[in-house]
Order: sequence, then C-alpha cells, then structure tokens
Amino acid sequence: MAHRKPAEGLPTRQQVLEFIETSDTPAGKREIAKAFGLKGQEKIALKRLLKDMAEEGLIDGKKTAYHRMGGIPKVTVLRVVEIEDGEAIAIPDTWAPDAPEKPPRLTIKENRGTGGKGGKRLPALKRGDRVLSRNEERGGGWVAFPIKKLPARTEGLLGVVEIDGSGKPWLAPIEKSIRRSSPISDLGEAEDGQLVLAERTGRSERSGLKVVEVVGDPLAPGSFSMIAIAKHGIPHTFPHEVIEDAQNVATLDLSKDKREDLRDLPIVAIDPADARDHDDAIWAKPDGQGGYDAVVAIADVSFYVRPGSALDREARKRGNSVYFPDRVVPMLPEVLSADVCSLVEDEDRAAMACHFHIDAEGKVGKPRFTRAIVRIHHNIAYEDAQANIDGGDAPEYLNHLWGAWKLLAAARSKRDPLELELPERRVVLGDDGRIAEIAVRERLDAHRVVEDFMIAANVAAAKALEAKTAPVVYRVHETPSREKLIALRDYLGTMDRKLALGQVVTPGLFNRILKDVTDEAEKAQVMEAVLRTQMQAYYGPANAGHFGLALGSYAHFTSPIRRYADLLIHRALVDAYKLEQPAPKDDIPEKTGLSDKDRASLQEVSDAISQTERRAMEAERDTIDRYVAAWLSGRVGETFDTRITGVQGFGFFATIVGLGGDGLVPISTLGDEYFRHNEAAQKLVGEKSGTSYAAGDRLKLKLAEANPLTGGMKFVPVDAEGEAIDARGGRPLKGPKRGGPPSKGQRKQGKYSAGKRGRPGNIRHQGRRKK
Repeated sequence: MAHRKPAEGLPTRQQVLEFIETSDTPAGKREIAKAFGLKGQEKIALKRLLKDMAEEGLIDGKKTAYHRMGGIPKVTVLRVVEIEDGEAIAIPDTWAPDAPEKPPRLTIKENRGTGGKGGKRLPALKRGDRVLSRNEERGGGWVAFPIKKLPARTEGLLGVVEIDGSGKPWLAPIEKSIRRSSPISDLGEAEDGQLVLAERTGRSERSGLKVVEVVGDPLAPGSFSMIAIAKHGIPHTFPHEVIEDAQNVATLDLSKDKREDLRDLPIVAIDPADARDHDDAIWAKPDGQGGYDAVVAIADVSFYVRPGSALDREARKRGNSVYFPDRVVPMLPEVLSADVCSLVEDEDRAAMACHFHIDAEGKVGKPRFTRAIVRIHHNIAYEDAQANIDGGDAPEYLNHLWGAWKLLAAARSKRDPLELELPERRVVLGDDGRIAEIAVRERLDAHRVVEDFMIAANVAAAKALEAKTAPVVYRVHETPSREKLIALRDYLGTMDRKLALGQVVTPGLFNRILKDVTDEAEKAQVMEAVLRTQMQAYYGPANAGHFGLALGSYAHFTSPIRRYADLLIHRALVDAYKLEQPAPKDDIPEKTGLSDKDRASLQEVSDAISQTERRAMEAERDTIDRYVAAWLSGRVGETFDTRITGVQGFGFFATIVGLGGDGLVPISTLGDEYFRHNEAAQKLVGEKSGTSYAAGDRLKLKLAEANPLTGGMKFVPVDAEGEAIDARGGRPLKGPKRGGPPSKGQRKQGKYSAGKRGRPGNIRHQGRRKK
C-alpha cells in the first residue's frame, strides 16, 4: 500500500495506526519509515513518536514489529474526566485527539486504609487532575491504582483566537494567572476573535493546539456564563435518556398516593423576585400558649428521582444546580425543577412536610415528617413580603410567620452564631441580555424569616435521623484550625488587640472581637481576617457540628431541587419514617428511600458533592467578576472609593465600595521607595516614608484596566489632583488612545496590547505578571 509523506515530515498517529493495521507484513520502525519516505532526522523523530505512542497505549513497545494495542500500558499518566459516585474516571492523558477509537476509561481505586492492593491515598481528585498510575484490566474493564498526583499541564486551553500579522493563529488564555498565548496548529472552523476550547497535539507544553469546540463570541450576551461552564467542566446538557426519564415521572398521579392533605393550610413560598425554582414554603399558627405550631413544606423530589434511575445518576454527577445571572444549569431537567417539583401557587404539589413546635423561648421540638400534598397559597417576593409587614397591612399568615420568627431569632441570639456582614452582589440584566445594573443585594428581615425557618427544619431533620440511628449526610463546618487561629492572633497583635488561644473557641468569641471594634475601616479589616480564619464547609456522614451556626447537628434538607445532599436526607427520612410509596408505573423503580448503593457510598458521594459545590461557587464567582469587569470597562480612567481586600508581596487587591470586583494595584505603582510586606499584619509598609497599605483600608484609586474576558481589573494610586501616577517617572499615567493600540511607553507600563475589531486586546501581559 502506498502512503503519502505528510507535509510536516512525520505521519500522524492515526496514519501510523492505519499502516500497522493494514500492513500485510510485520510493521517495525524500518517498515514505517520506508512506507512514509522518511530519512535522516525524520527517522529519529519517528523513533520518538513511536515511543510516545507506546507510552500512550496505542501500540506495543516492540521495536521489531509494532502492533496496535486495545489497552494501555501498565504504568501511565491519566487525566480525570469525570467524578461518578465519588470515584474518579480517567483516560490516558496523551490519548491522541485524532485517534479513530474512543479512549479507554479507567476507574481510579485509591487506598482506603484497608491494607489491600489499592493505590496511594491522594487529595480529593477533580475533573482535569493528572495522575501517574499503574493499571490492570479486570472483568472487561480497566482499573487504575494511583502512584502520585501530577501538576496540571492543561491550563489555558479555553481562550480567544487571535490571528497575528503574519496570519498565524494564537490562543489567548482567559485566565488571570496565565500571561502567554499559545500557537494553534489546527484552527478547524474557528475564526479570529472567537472563544474556543482547545487540546494539545503533543506531550510538550510547546506543542501546538487543536481547536476542538467553538464556543462563540466571547463578549456576546450569555458568553460569560458559558466561559465558566466550559472552564470548570460543568455538565449543562441532559442526555436523551435523562430527559425521557424526567418526562415519564412528571406524569405521576399524586391522587393515588397515601399523603397527608395540607391543601387547606395557607402555606406561602417567599423567594427572590427572580427565583427560577421554589423548593420550600412555610406556615405557622399561634398555639395559644405563647408558642407556634409550624410546617416547613419541601418539594418531594425523592418521589420523582428514584435511586438507580438515569435521572438519579445525572443528578448525582451534577451534585447541585449552578446559578448565573443569565441562566441556571439545573441539577434536574426543567420539567421537574421549574415545573412539577416546584412549589408554585394554586397547584397541587408533592411535598415532604416537617412539622415542629416553637415554644415561647424559641426552642424547636416535637418534629415529625410526613409525605404531604400541598397547594401553595401564594408565591411572594422577599421585598413584597417585607413591604406588607412594614406597611402594617400584612395578611394574617404573614403576621403569624413574623411572630414565630421573633421567637426563633431570640433563640438564635442566645446561641450566638457567627455574624459577618458579607454583601452579596446582584447582576441585573436587561431584555437584551446585557448588564442593566450591578448592585448589592439588600438584606431584609424577610430573608431572615425564611433562613431561620430553614435552619430549624434542617436541624430537625438531622436530629430526627440521629434518633432513629439512620444514615445522615451532615453539613459540616469545623472549628478553625490552630494554624488559622495563630495567624489571626498575630494579625490582631499588629493592631494592639489580643486573642488568647487557651480559651474555648466559639462563634461568639469572633462576634465579641468585631463588636469591640468601633472604627468602621478597622472593623472591615478585622472582619476580613475573621473570614479568612474560617474553615471550608463540606458534606460528610460523620458529624463534627456546624461551627458558624453554633449547632451540634446540622444537615441540608430544604433544597432537594438544587442540592443532591438534600435528596439523600429525604431518602433517609423516607426509610426512617416508613414513608415509602408504591411505584405507580411498571417502568419506574420501586424504591424512593436510600438504596444499598447510597448507604455503602455515603462518604464517596459526600466527597463528590462537596467538590461540585466548590466548583459551582468558583464558576459563579468567576462569572460575576466578568460581568463587573464588563460593566466597568466603559469607566476606565475614573476614580473610585475602594477598600483593600488582600495584601501580597507584589501589591495589593482592592474592591470598589458598593459594587465589588477585585482589582490589583501592582507594587510598582506605589512610588519609588521600597515597600516591605508584613504578612502577619496584611500590610505593605514604605521603608522611608512609613506609608502603609493594609487589608481593610479605604482609599481612592483610578481604574486603569477592566478586562471582561478574564474578569481582571487593575487600579493605580492617584495624586492630590486625582491623576494616576507613573511611579517610575512621576508623570500621569495616560491610557491608550480610543480606538488605537497603546503606545510603546504604555506597554512598558504594564498595559495589555490592543486587540482587533474593538475587542479587549491580546491577553498576553507585556509588563509585570498579573496575579
């Protein structure tokens, strides 16, 4: 068979595989070189290519006659592509993108401390992680035993195509921490200025990129959330079988179920005005003795999402819904999340009802759980509910809720949970999908009413399951570690404040520290430090309490439409209270409680949904940052009131007061003198002048850059006249001319180079590396 020599000199992996497969004689290196007309240095390059292919498991390693392999090497590098039921699923890291076959999928088996053959115990793996492992074929599938976790090498593969003056395509990354563009060797159908996903074509960091997906216009409405979805690997389309499963269960007839009928109660759902799903609704009524009887009705998702179904597997993989300003990536298909499960007014809905009593001291008792049918009396926005109460014309059911809440709030105050004033940014989009407003969400008593009712129900669920010795997936927030407390003590010491480490650490301790600070600027600094001291909350089957809420037992029960953890709690309650319902259809799984698989894998599932929660938080934060940068991109050159949020050796970060969005102030812009970084005090101090910049300080800064693609911003200090200062020469720092590229001097000062067609420019940084 004749083979044409590729223009680049070497054949592709696919061409080598096709030759080996179709050759009538044994195909060694000599035969491959002859078939493709390779000579001299090309033969040396072929040897390296064949070695790489052998390591990737595409061919065996025999030099006399290569054979195509269906498996993978005993030891190789894997890339995690999915977390399924708490276990990492991986493929060979260097599997050729142009290979005709799909890569083999391996289940990574870690050592759980049983003394078995399992691989090394590694930190929790997530999508994109690289692992060196030894591999075995078992029962028709592949299993990997990890040896060690390797550094990531695939950062920056989401970016914008840029064509340089010679016509060569480059991928400009959209990550703030990556400053270099990478050459694209296979542009595919992508065009200049488009946002794309790319893969490396070889093992080296210097190898070219192949565009595998065109995402679209990086600045079009909706693009910022799609950037986050692609970057974080968030599943955002449902497989056909999942949609079919959801449509099938959506037709279930509630009238045939044995449910408590609560349709006569004026249960109300109080939510944000723009809520896309309604998990919860509340009701309360005075008991005549100074207390209240209460019901928290939660969507009965476990009735529809049954263990082992395609719907359940997809929900478990997603872990939670992800909320962006322009869209929701739901955990469940919309026929369930926004319709059948959602508690909307004047419609019969299946609910899991938590009944409890609130005594005159605010203590919650007598909890019981039932499967119920409810008809929501009213869906009302927080603002409208608050306006009714403030106006004095609230209906009786709202007055009862506020009365019950005052008792719960009094009990909460005695418990003294952690109180941090953390403003939440809200992006308001216009009808055209573009930003209309960015504001701080107002905190109302209406929010606190719902929050305290939900906390009461969550505690009731955890304690009810404990009383019945049933499995619980707890929401755990641990006491701050000693290392974090020492860091806080050292920081407070720089402000002449003390923190004794010998005492019992409670949330009230931090509240008292904050209460003692009267100066607002200093209070902001201390609050930032207290926030940094807190541990990351997570899910797990072992109870360690919830430090922030000052609770001994806590679980998430109230949002099963959007959190898989809550669905597991519902299933446990079904078993504990014997609430199982017979399957109304032959093609629907019988069980709605915990499956044997659920019970056996609670730790693995808890780890997995803790990871998906962090993934969602990062994606949501990244998207808000991009919206804020886009909102401010037209205000570059303006001076803002800012607050310092973090200090590092290379500069400090500041946020615009009342708006948010972190921007860097490089240390090079602070003046000619040398600044020392006091890590304990979170402060930069000028060696000569004593000028300091500390976390929490308020100051005026000029916005020098706002890049919507990265979400990154840059500020510079201003002089008495409000002009930005060039620290190297004392001259005002002027921005680039409108519509044109920056000058050579501006590029030296750390500006990004201009892009084409009016887009934010090439994201390769020309000066100091941007953090």
